[in-house]
Amino acid sequence: MPPAFTDDQITAKAAQLGLISDGEELPRHRRSKVVAALLQERPRPVAASPVAGRIVIQPGGAVEVDGRPFPWLVQADLIEVTLQPDGAGMVRLTLPARSIQILEPAPESES
Repeated sequence: MPPAFTDDQITAKAAQLGLISDGEELPRHRRSKVVAALLQERPRPVAASPVAGRIVIQPGGAVEVDGRPFPWLVQADLIEVTLQPDGAGMVRLTLPARSIQILEPAPESES
């Protein structure tokens, strides 16, 4: 759905940008510049990155991610843990596999 701005919003922003004075009409050729400025003010949606809330590594190599058992075989002797002072950090695990498949995302169609 394309972004929608009212004529009043566009006119007010054009006046704020100094493209027109209050009460003047915005020339059509300047409208896209004002809409672009309004779009930049909108908060951008943040892509949710896959971050675990809690990782628990137990003796013997059992791993729980957010309270659920990690579903793959983990090479226990190759676990790297980096901790920050606040308790957050990064965990690197080695997952042995007989076969690995990497899928590329489908190209986005241009309309």
